[in-house]
Amino acid sequence: MIAALPPEAPDQVAKAPQDAKPRVQAVLFVCALNAVRSPMAEALARHYFGKSIYVQSAGVRKDDLDPFAVAVLDEMGVDASRHRPRTLDELEEYEGLNFDLIVTLSPEAHHAALELTRTLAVEVEYWPTPDATATHGSRAHRLQAYRDVRDHLQKRIIARFRDQV
Repeated sequence: MIAALPPEAPDQVAKAPQDAKPRVQAVLFVCALNAVRSPMAEALARHYFGKSIYVQSAGVRKDDLDPFAVAVLDEMGVDASRHRPRTLDELEEYEGLNFDLIVTLSPEAHHAALELTRTLAVEVEYWPTPDATATHGSRAHRLQAYRDVRDHLQKRIIARFRDQV
């Protein structure tokens, strides 16, 4: 089931025609490990736009899916528990890189995506996104860092793809 989009301020929704982006049919989100940021972005994009956009994620390297990422998505009714981390190389080998847009969420991912796509006709956008795993302190403090990343990604995804529905 596709979720209703949250209301946005009018200045965030209305765009001049010259600001309109071409329609995206397939998007890839990339971060360093495909364990927090890119799986969160993939799950959120599928939640809101899964019927109109093909969505995947990958990492420069891979690590286990972070349980805090799953928990903060679950708070809003988004299930990411079945995500299986994979690398850009694995994705390219098994599926190909047939994406209109690659969104990178970390500097390392951005450099890797630019290198990988230098001969491809694909748009690469860099969305600097904090690394929630770098936050230390109490469980509550760490969970808040993950919520902040989730909320940041949610806003960016809705703003970028809102006109796709």
